[in-house]
Amino acid sequence: MQAIDELVEIMACLRDRNSGCPWDREQTSASLIPFTIEEAYEVADAIDRGALDDLKDELGDLLFQVVFHAQIAAEGGDFDLAAVARGLAAKLVRRHPQVFADAAGPNAHAQAAAWEGHKATERAARVQQGTSSWLDGVALALPAMTRAYKLQKRAAEVGFDWRETSAVLDAVGEELAEVREALARGSEATSAALMEEIGDLMFACVNLARFVGMDPERVLRRANSKFEARFRFIERRLANAGRGLGDADLAEMDALWDEAKAEGY
Repeated sequence: MQAIDELVEIMACLRDRNSGCPWDREQTSASLIPFTIEEAYEVADAIDRGALDDLKDELGDLLFQVVFHAQIAAEGGDFDLAAVARGLAAKLVRRHPQVFADAAGPNAHAQAAAWEGHKATERAARVQQGTSSWLDGVALALPAMTRAYKLQKRAAEVGFDWRETSAVLDAVGEELAEVREALARGSEATSAALMEEIGDLMFACVNLARFVGMDPERVLRRANSKFEARFRFIERRLANAGRGLGDADLAEMDALWDEAKAEGY
């Protein structure tokens, strides 16, 4: 724990009103939100790339965010990093009875189900007390696609879900038809109405990915990578011919796109 204690000490020095860093001193938990989210994504990116050296650095940056938030809370007399750690330890013990109690040890799948079960039990108790909604705890700061996925998963826990894949596909088709109708109305369709229909279509697509057991964020990341690889292929082919993107029309770029697909990009 010496390294963690040292880290807490350094953070306190950075926040010192007299001798600390001006930028660190003026931060609040609210102002740190974008940095915390960015660091979490950089951790995910390092994992996706299999870059272990980068992962070590990115985990450090994410840990810095945790220490930073805890220091701000400590200054307000709310809690400190030790309280965060104690709360996490208690939660881990509570949600792993098969390890820390006499319950039988399940396999990984059963363990994951048990973890979700413990969380659901705690959530149900709060809902029954009238102190929260079943959807509480799905953070507003999450990326919209991830939040949609989590909201849908949460609703599915209490049976508010589709029964079969064909029904989800029908829902996607219905939402797409409504987008077409909004576009067909032309100037009669307000931007707000069109935005709502496109949003419903995206939400339905997230539902489809979730229903077939896929994380829509990961699905879209793969699609992004594929698009990027194929577009870079177009750029390379044009550059090899001494040309740029501005020198090619859409038909030529489409043909090169098809070449990229054929070559496995």
